[in-house]
Amino acid sequence: MGEPVGLRKRGNPPTRKPETWTPDLLEKVAWRVKAANEPFRGVATSEGIRRGLFPLRGTGADVRKVYRAAEEYLAGLTEKQLAEGRFPMDDVSWRHWNNGARYFLRHGMLLEELDDEQRERALAVIRESLSADGYRQMVDLMHLNLTIGELSDNTDGLNEWLYWFSLYGEPENGGPWGWQLDGHHVNINCVFVGDQMVLTPSFLGAEPVIAGSGKYAGTVAFRGEEALGHELFTQLDRRQREQAVIADTMPAELFVGAFRDNYELDYQGLLLSEMAPGQRDTALRLLGLYVNRAADHHARVRMEEVRAHEGDTRFAWVGDPDGTFYYRFHSPVILVEFEHMPGVLFDNDYHSRRHIHTVVRTPNGNDFGVDLLRQHHERHHGPRPA
Repeated sequence: MGEPVGLRKRGNPPTRKPETWTPDLLEKVAWRVKAANEPFRGVATSEGIRRGLFPLRGTGADVRKVYRAAEEYLAGLTEKQLAEGRFPMDDVSWRHWNNGARYFLRHGMLLEELDDEQRERALAVIRESLSADGYRQMVDLMHLNLTIGELSDNTDGLNEWLYWFSLYGEPENGGPWGWQLDGHHVNINCVFVGDQMVLTPSFLGAEPVIAGSGKYAGTVAFRGEEALGHELFTQLDRRQREQAVIADTMPAELFVGAFRDNYELDYQGLLLSEMAPGQRDTALRLLGLYVNRAADHHARVRMEEVRAHEGDTRFAWVGDPDGTFYYRFHSPVILVEFEHMPGVLFDNDYHSRRHIHTVVRTPNGNDFGVDLLRQHHERHHGPRPA
């Protein structure tokens, strides 16, 4: 399978708010609005939501810096910017994130339009929420967005600052709050309830995954996620591979990407409990690449949650380890997908290692911290009316 030979010859997608909403654009927006307006349930199996997985509790995490960063960001906005970039905690715009380059339901403050100090304050909120490696990965993907803009001679429509930042809730009052970063290939949702943090859904992708030229030449993405996925599958014996492989052909797209907050997905693949100790260690190292995008203490808490369900975590696989492939981890508390994608901006209709999508979800109703928020509301305000 060869690499893409060039960019697609087609008009640039409307990455900014269009001057005219054509019937075609309105139709594309309509199904997204409909999906986002569905009552939130969460990703679940055909057996429905499993309750009691995410207790409301203290973790001991020091969240003073991230709360202060959020307060300083808000203090630096004008009244007009606050009206555009701040939302109530239960606002439906949480569910409007979209990994594509097109302008669909974008909201919040465009980083490109903030002044240097305001942009740095927005980035500080993100930086204090993520680990050093998690923040670096996010920035690299934003840089690669500029790379594709350079290659396509469209840096106005594809660049490192064409991302929308939204802040939700009331960090200055100690209440539940969160933030969202939304744009092409970088979509991160982060919620704080006390000192608990939920960092899903998080979609990260890149096309290309290596910058061979331009301002950020040498930038690479997803080498670890790709290499450890390959390593894990090749460590499996024939019987284990038969259990892990779930299809003959690659899926068209990730199963639980944008606007699939209520997707039904049953467990498939090989149980980690049926792996040898060395294989299981590789699986946990691979899961760690996704979990450890969070700041250190929150990553440790999350990994403890994941390890508590190690026995009923499954690893599923599609594809050729020496070519292109898809894999996922699925347990009651975490769902991770990785896939080599066909070209979108590059002119190849076959799966290629040049385009990668990943997503992390918290199934059973705790994406966007919804289950924690429900418990918080019931504890402090009483049950919500039916």
